[in-house]
Amino acid sequence: MGIDFLHTRVLALLLLFGCSASGSAMAVEVYKYVDSSGRVHLTDRPPHDGYRLIQKGGKMLRTPRINFRDKDINRKRFTPKIARVAGRYRVPEALVHAVITIESAYDPNAVSRAGAVGLMQLMPATARRYGVANRRDPLANLTGGVRYLRYLLSRFDGNLELALAGYNAGENAVERFGRQIPPFDETQNYVRKVLRLYSQQSAGLADDV
Repeated sequence: MGIDFLHTRVLALLLLFGCSASGSAMAVEVYKYVDSSGRVHLTDRPPHDGYRLIQKGGKMLRTPRINFRDKDINRKRFTPKIARVAGRYRVPEALVHAVITIESAYDPNAVSRAGAVGLMQLMPATARRYGVANRRDPLANLTGGVRYLRYLLSRFDGNLELALAGYNAGENAVERFGRQIPPFDETQNYVRKVLRLYSQQSAGLADDV
């Protein structure tokens, strides 16, 4: 696996950060992207939405925090809210369950490396877009995420694959690649996983919630 530093100053800053004895924080943000050939690209100015933030303010982002232990308990706990919000915004309930399963395993306090939070892993910009003041509030988080899914389904004319790709990589990435699933391993795997789970849950949702 190779590493391609798009901007040489990122390498210098990373080396400085790694060798610093004081551990003082730097303002630089570092983004990582692994292409289809397995080559790693690092930059502080990502050219597309496939890059993921791995360092912010001079500190490496922590490992994602998800509580898998309470998955079944939380699923039962949040199913009535999921049914209500999904029905309000005309998004299939089984689809919302599939997205939440992959995004957070029903943990309302889940936090990703990139800073996404909650059941539907809302980023700050998406939360602001849909008026979600507290991303850790399960109902608010769920409502914001479902509204975003509804928007993506409408934007991509009901194409579920593109809507899911947009949820993972951003709608602009889908547009930039000619309204195709972007060639990012993470996004393509995400779409496959959610679709598979959606199919399973659509067939047995009544017995599974």
